[in-house]
Amino acid sequence: MSSTASDYARLVCLFLVCSATCAADLCNWRGSGLVREPHSRTVQQVRLRCTEGAVEWVYPSQALRVVLEPNLSSTRHTSICIKPFRSFRGASVYIERAGELNLLMTEGGRPEQVHCFRTQGRQTPAIFLQASPQRDISRRTVGFRYELLCNQSTSPDFRDTVLQAVCRPCNDTELLLAVCSSDFVVRGFIRNVSHDSERQTSLVYVSAGRVYRQRSGVFEREMGPPGAWWGHIRTLLRCQARAGPGDFLFTGTEHFGEAWLGCAPRYKDFLSVYQAARQARQNPCEFPLD
Repeated sequence: MSSTASDYARLVCLFLVCSATCAADLCNWRGSGLVREPHSRTVQQVRLRCTEGAVEWVYPSQALRVVLEPNLSSTRHTSICIKPFRSFRGASVYIERAGELNLLMTEGGRPEQVHCFRTQGRQTPAIFLQASPQRDISRRTVGFRYELLCNQSTSPDFRDTVLQAVCRPCNDTELLLAVCSSDFVVRGFIRNVSHDSERQTSLVYVSAGRVYRQRSGVFEREMGPPGAWWGHIRTLLRCQARAGPGDFLFTGTEHFGEAWLGCAPRYKDFLSVYQAARQARQNPCEFPLD
């Protein structure tokens, strides 16, 4: 028997999984490990039905099983990524697949690291948390955010999972689709760029005069001239992002509260492409021109 299979058998023998689910909304759950009898051997079980959300388990005790059952077809979501809270203390995280537990992270890992894994066909994925033995659990909190992603990457690295060919310039078709479907579309200039060799990412600081769309609040109003915005966008270190003059149209995706760069042409180049597509009636959506 493999080590992961024996781990699973040991945990299942130790804890009898409860059939009733714990209170939760469709996307998020927050609960306590103290809701059961002290000597209970049942595993708290939570079912979540969104493609992204958060789990927070305070006073972790024994085990918690989080089943992800999104309302959308599971065939559209091939990877699951989780990012632990900075306060994550008190448990190890396993991925449950085909009756086996595979260790994903242990207590003490880097809180900024995102962990990804592939789902297998139509199997319902589950995240299994085993509380660490502690005499005092009063200051322990186990929490993470999760996202289900549609991609073909087999890599457990979050950057490989969400970023595909991000360093090359977008062609005209990709650019037109990006302004229609990206999580954020922002016009502005690069104020500064910082590099993180440990995370192999760069952080692009952007001052924006126009926010056409954003899924969450990654871009905020600046204190100053009315209509001014600011924010920062992550990209891979190997893309060699540099600060410089120019008016850009930034597009991309948002993951775990962070913006990730997609297509970023100079605004005048985008205008040329968009106006030509519009005249040919080949623009996939209408875009507001200044």
